[in-house]
Amino acid sequence: MAEKSFKYIILGGGVSAGYAAKEFASQGVKPGELAVISKEAVAPYERPALSKGYLFPEGAARLPGFHCCVGSGGEKLLPESYKQKGIELILSTEIVKADLAAKSLVSAAGDVFKYESLIIATGSTVLRLSDFGVKGADSKNILYLREIDDADKVVEAIKAKKGGKAVVVGGGYIGLELSAALRVNNFDVTMVFPEPWCMPRLFTADIAAFYETYYTNKGVKIIKGTVASGFTAHPNGEVNEVQLKDGRSLEADIVIVGVGAKPLTSLFKGQVEEDKGGIKTDAFFKTSVPDVYAVGDVATFPLKMYGDMRRVEHVDHSRKSAEQAVKAIKAAEGGGAVEEYDYLPFFYSRSFDLSWQFYGDNVGDSVLFGDSNPSNPKPRFGAYWVQDGKVVGAFMEGGSGDENKALAKVAKARPVAESLDDLTKQGISFAAKI
Repeated sequence: MAEKSFKYIILGGGVSAGYAAKEFASQGVKPGELAVISKEAVAPYERPALSKGYLFPEGAARLPGFHCCVGSGGEKLLPESYKQKGIELILSTEIVKADLAAKSLVSAAGDVFKYESLIIATGSTVLRLSDFGVKGADSKNILYLREIDDADKVVEAIKAKKGGKAVVVGGGYIGLELSAALRVNNFDVTMVFPEPWCMPRLFTADIAAFYETYYTNKGVKIIKGTVASGFTAHPNGEVNEVQLKDGRSLEADIVIVGVGAKPLTSLFKGQVEEDKGGIKTDAFFKTSVPDVYAVGDVATFPLKMYGDMRRVEHVDHSRKSAEQAVKAIKAAEGGGAVEEYDYLPFFYSRSFDLSWQFYGDNVGDSVLFGDSNPSNPKPRFGAYWVQDGKVVGAFMEGGSGDENKALAKVAKARPVAESLDDLTKQGISFAAKI
């Protein structure tokens, strides 16, 4: 059983880990001071690529093309880059015990890692249908997508079941992006989700209607208001049918499940204060335990502009929270301080020829503007959310770079809206004036 000591340890191998390492390197670390410990076999990478370019039938994204930090236009940190920067990259290493009081981590192999400061960047794990006791949910070719190993299994299944039938369980990010990817791969695709419309946590009924019709026009069948209640399999163990709660059955060569995720915080239960399903932090991502920070999906942090505590699962926050934590650590060492994290919620997605962005908060009344005809070759429309007379959220499909920047400005400024009708008439020009 080996023991190693570091000044800083980043625990995790996703986007937050990569961006934290990049920030440490830019702030200056001495060789041997910093370690990144990941259970994955590859250096930190930009996870969004897995549900997009990785699944393309031609010109697919592959590592090393999307290692961190290319997603924000930064330097690509290859495995050898870490060594060159004096960072120890410890891969294929699962931490099974964390003792925050003793400042030590223990791996499955029994190795001990000591630290002075720890950044928890463990991210999330997918919710599995087997967690809910769904019959047959362990059949072969019932797949999930979170890590690159998962994506490789999806790619293998696409090749093995070429042009077959796919059922996508879930109508959120993964459901929409994977349904599109499977259609592009010439699969017969059916989406199944229990809600009255897709992406209900963000989309209004009007926005969702556009995407549902667009997907239907692309050949994706959509079944709403029911769930997968069981699966049957061929004698070889591969799934062949999805049973729905409403009594229907769907043939399936592949099933992809995207029903949500949960933050990976179990290592730290009872050792650190939690809130809203995550590890509670301050505006510098410090936890209730001295010298322990939490970033990305696992952090429940003060969202300054709305005056409440939130946990955000999105790549933009994963990048920025990691950078903020490292800046705070290094500033404190020098006797200084950094400004509080003042995050503007930002979400985006790309599928087929579509691309949307959203900024702010989707609360209050909403209005739609622009051309939301899904039959048009280049649809371009948006929405505003208005609460207490102020615009608090902005969304746009097909927006230009300048228009998307205008959306961000309007969501940050929260200007007064004269009326909902006026917003509808002005459309994107309202944001462009801010």
